[in-house]
Amino acid sequence: MEKGITEEVKKNRIQVSNSKKSLFFYVNLSKRYLQQYNEVELSGLGMAISTVVSIAEILKNNGFAVEKKIRTLTVDMRDDPGARPLPKAKIEILLGKSANFDELMAAEEDQKETGEGEEPN
Repeated sequence: MEKGITEEVKKNRIQVSNSKKSLFFYVNLSKRYLQQYNEVELSGLGMAISTVVSIAEILKNNGFAVEKKIRTLTVDMRDDPGARPLPKAKIEILLGKSANFDELMAAEEDQKETGEGEEPN
């Protein structure tokens, strides 16, 4: 049974990078994961920790998610297989769907369809 739990957690985990994608890419991806799995786990190492926290705060402050669990730890990372391990800070934030998530998503979809809420270029 333990294996099933681990697989489910990995399906809804987003590993956040500081340089690869924009903040709002991760915010929108998190919304899709919340729709699909009812929970999303945001994970980040080192300098990406502040990005993970920002994503979680945006989702919470806009009413899309509720915080379920925050975990901080240190993991050993190696640049090369034979290199000495270097400790890196890591954060994992588990968010769940808010009570009015579906309403907010429907309203967001309506805005997209009518063209409202779009920022001018």
